[in-house]
Amino acid sequence: MQEIARVYLVMPFPGSQDLDLVQLAYGLDRYAVIIRLVLLGSIGGLIWHRVRTQQKVRKIWLGVFLAIYALMYFGISTQMTAESMFREPIVKRFRVAALDSAQAEKIVMGIVINGEAAAYPIQFLGYHHQVRDTVGGQPVLVTYCTVCRTGRVYSLLVDGKTEVFRLVGMDHFNAMFEDATTKSWWRQATGECIAGPLQGKTLETIPSQQMSLAAWMSEHPNSKVMQPDPNFAEQYGYMTNYESGRSKGDLTRRDSASWQRKSWVIGVIIEDAKRTYDWNDLVRKRIITDDVDGMPIVLTIEPDNKSFHAFRAFYGNRKSMEKLRFALRDSTSMSDDITGSVWSLSGLCFEGDLKGLKLYRVQAYQEYLHSWEQFHP
Repeated sequence: MQEIARVYLVMPFPGSQDLDLVQLAYGLDRYAVIIRLVLLGSIGGLIWHRVRTQQKVRKIWLGVFLAIYALMYFGISTQMTAESMFREPIVKRFRVAALDSAQAEKIVMGIVINGEAAAYPIQFLGYHHQVRDTVGGQPVLVTYCTVCRTGRVYSLLVDGKTEVFRLVGMDHFNAMFEDATTKSWWRQATGECIAGPLQGKTLETIPSQQMSLAAWMSEHPNSKVMQPDPNFAEQYGYMTNYESGRSKGDLTRRDSASWQRKSWVIGVIIEDAKRTYDWNDLVRKRIITDDVDGMPIVLTIEPDNKSFHAFRAFYGNRKSMEKLRFALRDSTSMSDDITGSVWSLSGLCFEGDLKGLKLYRVQAYQEYLHSWEQFHP
C-alpha cells in the first residue's frame, strides 16, 4: 500500500493531482526504506506463522500470493515511476548547420547566454522533460512539461554548486525534479523548491523564447541546435502532433476554444506583475498592446503563427520614457504612433527615426490556462 500511495500521489492518476498532498508524497518517498522494513517485518512474522501451521495446499497458495505481490511491488516501484517512463538523453548532439525544410517549422525553446545561442526542439524536450547543457560557459537546465505546456530554463547552480536533477513525478499536473544533493523536490513551472531541506528556495530563471526553428535561426544564424537521440526515435514520434496542438491525449490535448482549461494562453511576467493573454486573440489581432503595472508592452506573433514575442513598448530610459503604441503595418511589420518608424515583429526598427533600435524583451510563456492559473494566481 505504501508503494501504491507513493506512486499515486506523484503520477496523473484520477484525483491525485487535485490534492495538496505533496508533503505526504515526499514523506512516503523519503522514509520509504523504513516503512518497507516495518511492513516486511510484520508480513514476515505472519508468513512464518502461516507456514508453520497451514496445510501444504495453503502453503502453495501463500507462495503464489507472495510471488504476485513481489511482481506488483517491482512493477509499481520501478516500471511506473516518472524517471523510468521519461528517460534523459543518452547521446546529446548539437550542430550548427543550414536548415532543412523538414525541421524549419519545428518549435524550439531558445536561449542566449554570453553571446552563445542554443535551441532545443520541444519534440525532444517534451519526452525527456529535462536536458542539461552548458551555454556561454553557464550550466543550464532546459525543462518542459507537456501536461502544462510549460517550457522553462534554469541555472543549474544551487548554493554556488552545479546540481544534478532527476524527474520524480508531478504536482498539480506539473513536473517535479529532485536534486541529487539534498533530495529536495522542485517544481518545473516556477523553479521553486516545494519539499525537502531547500524548501522555499527558487532556481534562477534563464530568459528563453519559444519560436519556430526557422524564425530562431533567422535571428541567431550561428545557434547550436539539439539533435535527436537515436535511442528515443519511437518516443519522439509520439510527440509529432503535440507541438501543433493536435495531440489526442486527455492530458496533452489542446482546447481550440478560448479560456478553457486546456486552451493556450500567453503568460507575461514583469518583475512582480503578471498578465494573461488569449492565444487565439493574438493570432487574430497579430499584435496586442497593453500596460502592465504601468509598463507599456506589446505582444506580436509572426506569420508562422508559432513565433511570438513580448516587448517593453518604449524608448529612452524609465526616467525619460517615451511610450510607444504600435499598429500592424503588414504581415511582417508594425509602426509606432510617435515617429512612424517601422519595426519588425521581432522588435527591430529598420526604417524611420528610430532605425537600429531594438525593443527590450519581456519574459513571456505559452502554456495551458489551467497551468498558468494554478501557479500564477
